[in-house]
Amino acid sequence: MSAIEDVRAKLPPAARDLSLNLASVLGGESVLSAAQRWGVAVAAAIASREPGLRDAVIEEARTVAPESAIEDAVAGAALMGMNNVLYRFRHFLADQGRQSYDAHPARLRMQRLVRPAGAKVDFELVCLAVSAIHGCERCVVAHERAVIEGGLGPEHVFEAVRIAATIHGAAVALESASIAAPVSAAA
Repeated sequence: MSAIEDVRAKLPPAARDLSLNLASVLGGESVLSAAQRWGVAVAAAIASREPGLRDAVIEEARTVAPESAIEDAVAGAALMGMNNVLYRFRHFLADQGRQSYDAHPARLRMQRLVRPAGAKVDFELVCLAVSAIHGCERCVVAHERAVIEGGLGPEHVFEAVRIAATIHGAAVALESASIAAPVSAAA
């Protein structure tokens, strides 16, 4: 049994749809290359913070994607973990009509954004997916623009976010499986 199949087996019955969706987004047809699909999946699994899912996705990714895609996914998830907090903060306060914090320079190193290990557009796709999970509007808009300007289409953007959404949903289901009692046991 593959690591992903093992994770799917651990999903609670209430998350059957997520189990099927996980198989579909990771194993079905896709407009994304293997590096793009698995880079997004790895970054989404890291951002979703469920260790079993993260480890399974990375293990599977190593069998089908170049190591540079996995390396960029790890870097992208970490950088967006930082950037999404900062830029969401700026956006929230700007929406409230408060003092603009945009004038304050970030002064944070982000060299990997300009020098990824793999293709720049693939790195942008990873950053877009993680930003969607974190709900950072400014980062989603900026990375979507970079992906489109990098030569990919809306179908690539949508597929990446579909993978991220499914991975995140599976992470939530796995986390809740360990704390939720079965409905039949409560009766």
